[in-house]
Amino acid sequence: MPVNPELQGRVFPPTSPYLVGREKVREFSRAVFATNPINLDPEAARAAGHADIVAPPTFAVVVQEQTLAQLLAEPDAAIDFTRVVHGDQRFSYTRPIVAGDELTATLTVASVKSLGGHSMVTAESNITDATGAHVVTATSTLVVRGDE
Repeated sequence: MPVNPELQGRVFPPTSPYLVGREKVREFSRAVFATNPINLDPEAARAAGHADIVAPPTFAVVVQEQTLAQLLAEPDAAIDFTRVVHGDQRFSYTRPIVAGDELTATLTVASVKSLGGHSMVTAESNITDATGAHVVTATSTLVVRGDE
C-alpha cells in the first residue's frame, strides 16, 4: 500500500520543548567519536565563544525524532514502519546547539513520491530555541518499501 500522497504539505503541531542537557551532549559526543574539546569541556566551549558545550551536528536527530514519531503515528499516513529504510539525512544550521538550549521542533512533510512500488517521504523538522529563533532544519527522507 503506497504512502498517502495527501501528506505532502502537512504541518504537524510543535513538539514539547526539549532541554539539551550537558551530559546528553557528552554521551552523544562519545557515541559519535567527537573529540573536539568544545563537545565535552565547558571551559573549552566558553573559550571558543559558546555559552556551554556544543553538540555535534548530528545531535539534531535527537530532537527531530519526536517529529518523525508524530509522522509515523499519523493514522492516515499509511506508513508501515517495518518497511521503512532511512534514505537521506541533512542539516541546515543557523547556529550550533549548545547545552542549556530549550528546543522545539515542527515537522512539515516536504514531499511524497512514488517510485515503482516504493514511496519516498521527505520530512523537514524546523528546530527553534526558546525565543523562537531558528537553530537548525533537519531533513530526512524515508523510503517505504512496497510489497514484495
